Amino acid sequence: MCPEESVPPQQAFEGGWICLKLEGPFSFSELGILAAVIDPLRDDDVSIFAISTYDTDYVLIKEEQRRTALDALRKAGHELIAS
Repeated sequence: MCPEESVPPQQAFEGGWICLKLEGPFSFSELGILAAVIDPLRDDDVSIFAISTYDTDYVLIKEEQRRTALDALRKAGHELIAS
């Protein structure tokens, strides 16, 4: 995984992803945080690629599904902050 502009020219790749960062850190005792984000996306047929780190999670979505994804997250009560 790397920025699209860093992919070597001879390497096949699938581009067009945007990244949503869940504002952490999250304790390992906090359950269901990632599910609370991906469930509304699933319900609106938004494909995701999730990455978890030691203190937060990232959800990648395809650029063409951006509007649907953000609307689904707002509808589910999530606060979205642009960076």
